[in-house]
Amino acid sequence: MIKAIKADLRAAMNGIASRAIRESGMGYKLTFGVELPRLREIAAGYTVDRHLAQALWQEPIRECKLLAILLYPHEEFDRDIATLWIEDIRPEQAELAQLLSMERLSTQPYSAEMAFRWMADEREIFQLCGFLMLTRLLMQGAQLSPASELEFVDQAAAALPSSYLPLRKAAYNALMRYSETSAEAERRVRQIIP
Repeated sequence: MIKAIKADLRAAMNGIASRAIRESGMGYKLTFGVELPRLREIAAGYTVDRHLAQALWQEPIRECKLLAILLYPHEEFDRDIATLWIEDIRPEQAELAQLLSMERLSTQPYSAEMAFRWMADEREIFQLCGFLMLTRLLMQGAQLSPASELEFVDQAAAALPSSYLPLRKAAYNALMRYSETSAEAERRVRQIIP
C-alpha cells in the first residue's frame, strides 16, 4: 500500500513547491511538494487505517507524514499516540503540528485538558500544539472557566516573546480568538497586546 501511495505522490509532484520546501530547511529527507487539497484527494482514495497511518508516519517524507495524519482513525488517536507523534515533530516542521492539531487533536475528548498541559510544557513544539488546539476549541465555541482563562492568558503572555516564530504566531492567534469571547477577555488581551 505504501508503494501505491508513493506512486500517487510522484504523480502529483509539484517540482517548484518541492524545491521551495527543501530550500526552506523543513528537515524532510524527501518532499514531493504536494499541496494539502491534493493530499486530501489522495487520502480519500484509501481506507482510514491505524496501521497504514503508523507506517506512513515512519517515512521521512513530508507528504507521507501529512497523509498519516489524515488516515489515522479519529477514534483511535489517543493521548499516547498524540504525545509520541508530537515528540517526533521537529520545530522546523510546524506544518505537521498545525495539521495534527486541526485534524486529530482538537476534536478529541482529551483536547482541552491536553491543550493546557501542552501550553505549559517546556518543549516549544508541544506549546505550539497546545495553542493551536485551544484556538480551534475557541473557534468551536468552547467556554473556559475563569481559572482556565487566567492560566491561558499567562501561558500566552509567556510564549509571545519566544524566538520560535510559529509558537509566537499561535499564541497571538489564540489570544485574538479568546479576545472575541467577552469584553473581559478583550480587556485582558489588550493588557498584553495593546
